[in-house]
Amino acid sequence: MRSLRLPAALAALVLVASACSGEGAGGDSGGYPRNETLYTVGTLWGPPVNWNPIMRGSYTIGTVGLAYEPLFHYDAEEGEYVPWLAESDEWPDQETHVITLRDGMTWSDGEPIVAQDVVTTLEIGQMDVSYSHVWDYVESVEATGELEVTVSFSDSRPQQWMNWAYSHVIVPDHIWADKSQEEITDNPNSDPVGSGAYTYETHGDDRMVWKRNDDWWGTEVLGLEMKPTYIVDIVVESNEASMNLVRSGDVDMSNNFLPGIDQVIDGENITSYYDGPPYMQSANTAWLVLNHEHEALGDVEFRRALAHSINMDQIIEGPYSNLVEGANPTGLLPQWDEYIDHDLVDEKGYTYNPDEAVALLEEAGYLDEDGDGFVETPDGEPISLTLEVPSGWTDWMESASVIAANAQEVGINVEAAYPDFDLLVNNRNEGDFDMVVNNERQLSNTPWTYYDYLFQLPLREQQTTVNFGRYENEEVWSLVQELAAVPADDTEGAAEVSSRIQEIQLDELPAIPLWYNGLWSQQNNSVWTNWPSEQGYHGYAAMWDGWFEIGAIHTLAEIELAE
Repeated sequence: MRSLRLPAALAALVLVASACSGEGAGGDSGGYPRNETLYTVGTLWGPPVNWNPIMRGSYTIGTVGLAYEPLFHYDAEEGEYVPWLAESDEWPDQETHVITLRDGMTWSDGEPIVAQDVVTTLEIGQMDVSYSHVWDYVESVEATGELEVTVSFSDSRPQQWMNWAYSHVIVPDHIWADKSQEEITDNPNSDPVGSGAYTYETHGDDRMVWKRNDDWWGTEVLGLEMKPTYIVDIVVESNEASMNLVRSGDVDMSNNFLPGIDQVIDGENITSYYDGPPYMQSANTAWLVLNHEHEALGDVEFRRALAHSINMDQIIEGPYSNLVEGANPTGLLPQWDEYIDHDLVDEKGYTYNPDEAVALLEEAGYLDEDGDGFVETPDGEPISLTLEVPSGWTDWMESASVIAANAQEVGINVEAAYPDFDLLVNNRNEGDFDMVVNNERQLSNTPWTYYDYLFQLPLREQQTTVNFGRYENEEVWSLVQELAAVPADDTEGAAEVSSRIQEIQLDELPAIPLWYNGLWSQQNNSVWTNWPSEQGYHGYAAMWDGWFEIGAIHTLAEIELAE
């Protein structure tokens, strides 16, 4: 979900500009008519090499969502599950989910889509793949009819299960059933056979090209006619390149973070979702992740003082130029407002208050005994903390500098550092860090996904996707598991459990919510118009992983050619 923050590369810009303006893309040599082609940037950071939907996080964007599809989608606006490959479903009891597929659907090679495809996809999870955890609570899956699948649960977790059912795609049994572990996880699947609205067309070092599947089942059944014949996703290595391509109209949609885009959006030629700040919809929360194995950061009073020291307005108005909004103290996104206990936030939440930060430190015994301007531990040991964000991520780098300066103003010695991304990830996963900024969970069907991210136990030697701060609290983790067991459509019940989680969260502050990272999306209206907006179609203009399944696929049917 990030753009690469690298120095401007003129050669790359020339390559991409020529690719989009006629020399290999829209012109005679490329074969993609401009009025049939949607050009996008912001998802490819290098040449596309993988179309394996099982290899979550490493496949080329579009593999999931354009080529492969899940059983359900999720309407984040209405809070409803939308049958997709599934036509209907029922829960005869809390331990059983019966799913009926739509009749007449086919894979892109013409083979029918049947219940055994779902069975095989789930059974692949018994291997070492990204969704193996589903078998922590699934007991069995079987085809109880040609189009009927019955999933039985050893531990009923509807919130967690439905998150899988809409965010993980189904693969064809006739291709995947007999694959070995190595073939499942190491094969790039260079000839993908999917069920979706687009199929693989071609790729090069500088682009990925998808072509509309005119035999897609959803055109008739869902009434969704995909407007672009081709989607060309371009590799761009700098924000400057993306900005120039959007402004020139050589690219129709950018999903990069573009510093200064607020000065370019004019509501006519260049648009985003909102006409004014924050311009973009909220996509995920940026958290200040704290390593609880550090003596001071393991102290809740120190964490509370740190939270009171951060001036979010300075970050929002500075590095972001009002392109983001400050996060609620619970960290839950605006779309999850019904799950936020606002009375509890009013009582226990924190705000920027440096005087309160200083008072909390003094009361907890953190004093500046040696007169260097920074507090020591109650035992008199010096405190020196490093806040790391990836090198080149300019918005986060500037924000980290603000956070460090804010902390120093109240006597907490924090320095910002900008290591290479891969090094940061390795050290973070191993617990070899003080503080990092992280935003790896996004909008979904349930706040359970955020609480799983914050509190998951048991801790492992490598914390690769969750609980990077290594916070251990069995009580709150049991509540997260209780939330997973709430019926998927029981919003009131989920809100009640979420409130109990939030009480512990606000008391303990295991991680500090910072800002809502934007759904970076800017569009040029010269070729395609009718993009999602506050006044118009309420959808998402995004190619990012995970967004097609919560509404972005509709955008490809809603956009129109400019007159």
